[in-house]
Amino acid sequence: MTDGRTTGSARAFELLEPLVQAATVRVHAPPGGYDNPRSHRTGPTWGSGFFIAPGWVLTCAHVVGEGGAAVRLTGREVGITFSAGSITGTVTGRVECVLPERLEERRPGRHALWDLPDLALIRVLAPVSHACVWLTDRSRPRFDEVAYFGCTEDLGTPEITGRTTRLRGTAGNGAAIRLGDDDEIEAGMSGGPVVDLVRGEVVGVLKARRQAGGGGLAVSVVQLRTLPMAARGQVGLYRRIMQAHDLHHYDQHLSDLDNRRTWTDVHGELPPEEGDPYAGRGRLTPGERTTLFGLLAELPPPSSSEVVRALVEEARGEEPDPLPPAPLSWRDGLGLLHDPPGGTAEAAAMLRYATDVSVAEYREPVTPGADEELWDWVRATAERLWRPLRRELGERHERGLAERERRRRASAGRAVHGPARRSGGLPPGASVLLEVWAHGWEDLYDWRVSVLAGPAHAGRVTPVDSGVRATLAGLPEALRAPLAEGFRRCDTHEAAALLEVAVAPALFGLAVDEWVVVGGVPLGVQRPVVLRHPAGANPAVANPAVANPGGAREHPADREGTDASARWARVQAGPLQDERADCIRGRPRSPATEWLTGLPDNTVPVHCRAADQEPTLGSLHAVRDAGYGVVVTRRPPPEPGASCAPFHRGLREELADAGRAEVLPVRLQNLRGRAYGADPDAYWAAGTGLVWEDPARPLPEEEPLQGDL
Repeated sequence: MTDGRTTGSARAFELLEPLVQAATVRVHAPPGGYDNPRSHRTGPTWGSGFFIAPGWVLTCAHVVGEGGAAVRLTGREVGITFSAGSITGTVTGRVECVLPERLEERRPGRHALWDLPDLALIRVLAPVSHACVWLTDRSRPRFDEVAYFGCTEDLGTPEITGRTTRLRGTAGNGAAIRLGDDDEIEAGMSGGPVVDLVRGEVVGVLKARRQAGGGGLAVSVVQLRTLPMAARGQVGLYRRIMQAHDLHHYDQHLSDLDNRRTWTDVHGELPPEEGDPYAGRGRLTPGERTTLFGLLAELPPPSSSEVVRALVEEARGEEPDPLPPAPLSWRDGLGLLHDPPGGTAEAAAMLRYATDVSVAEYREPVTPGADEELWDWVRATAERLWRPLRRELGERHERGLAERERRRRASAGRAVHGPARRSGGLPPGASVLLEVWAHGWEDLYDWRVSVLAGPAHAGRVTPVDSGVRATLAGLPEALRAPLAEGFRRCDTHEAAALLEVAVAPALFGLAVDEWVVVGGVPLGVQRPVVLRHPAGANPAVANPAVANPGGAREHPADREGTDASARWARVQAGPLQDERADCIRGRPRSPATEWLTGLPDNTVPVHCRAADQEPTLGSLHAVRDAGYGVVVTRRPPPEPGASCAPFHRGLREELADAGRAEVLPVRLQNLRGRAYGADPDAYWAAGTGLVWEDPARPLPEEEPLQGDL
């Protein structure tokens, strides 16, 4: 035993300490900055950080907020002091972003814990040579012995030191890791790395120590996946940084220009894990793993998170862990393949996954030869494994090539004969479903966020999160993180995923399109947002028992013989005809059932009054019963005497210009964007909602949550 460590962890600490210290930095005011003008001294320590990729430092948001409660965090310049061999250097960095984004608007009080994940990314403003840590690819940490590093001043001068403890559990729904009380955590160590001594990888960022004794909290580095998503057609910050991270270590592994130990070298020298069922041929060697990460990093990123999850499921043989945050890169997929079920060798699962990636759909053209190089490596690596596996991988690759060629030919055919999805329509993939239910007769609400797989896998639902007893005013904050996770899973580089809000008609006035989740922009501006009736109340489904595997309840529209499917098909094709349902010349009215059922199938009923009040509430039920799958609603303006004529006039012009219903969700998003950008010609659309009962997107038929009584 050495300082409370086991023999194996003591040796691991000795091997890893130089690598971690070389990449760990001290964060302080910028030299000559506002805290110490006309000086090259660095000033007091704010905290620690560490290089995760060339030019990028990860730390805690509360570290870069030190001494500047009124200062905007993003864009703030800080000082970074680090060691490069025997030389100590100081450079200026700029805070690129903080997590969560709301820290820019609401800071905690002095000495209070900052909201999770409490992370900040700093971009170094000058090219410098430095070391980088090795980040874990696992979605959740293993509870083993760890070391944490940061800046201390035990001897009167700042230096990077390391101490050991064990992981004791998680907190914050997995966003934070609990540390044991084996040693003291000092204030200047905040923002430093937490290293798994068994696997030699950074798993956390040191956040806080307990006020009443030893131990503390660290933030899981997996929370980097919650970085703001990129605009369409761009590569996000998370993917850019992880690509640079993997290529850095790949280049170091291949280089023979010096004999300094690399992380890959040390991984090969770490003491073996006791009782590892995948030891030997069952796991990739450290060199093979580094090479695989590098080859994956040279490919374009996946088009969406769901693509990664689907390939992992194929390689693993079961659905991967659905807990957040979603996998965003090819690397993240590898992290879901550790310790596969049923005694399957980990190396075999990873090689199957790499084979599928080599023939996958990429979000942009691949660098010539990059996919072939990945396959050549897989084939060569399999030579040391089992002969049946080599044959299986070869057949898998041939099938993948054939399928990719089929998709290419189909895409070329669509280019000649017309697109499969007409321009301006909804993306055909997965959507995010938000369900909200009233909690009995109280003004409290239960909610659930899920991912609907889309028309290609109708009825397949993956839960994200749920909650009970929220107030209407508290819903936006309670749903901020679950919705962001759902969007990460569903958004692609081509389009933002659809958000479907399934609520009772009395809640159709819920201003979900105005909520801000990420990026500081309202949801209705970022993506299409539509309303749905709760499960079991979908007349657009011709046969609910087939569309909903759980069996939907019979709807009045089916009993009355209303052909809702014909209405849906007709209104999708257009042209569109609007009809005021709850008013006539500005005066309220209740539509008769006979009148509604007798309107043409291409009619779009329009409501301009409050959804939770009569006659509009009754009208919304009536148009649903009559089989209308496309309906327009509106949250009335604050002024009670305002005329609804501009709304009806603008909507009639919009429907005429759209021509067909299939483009309405995206056109309404564009209208919201114009109004958000201060276009007076779009102000009439404020508060407009679209009821969208797509039969190809059946809702789950499970009963709502029940909270405490």
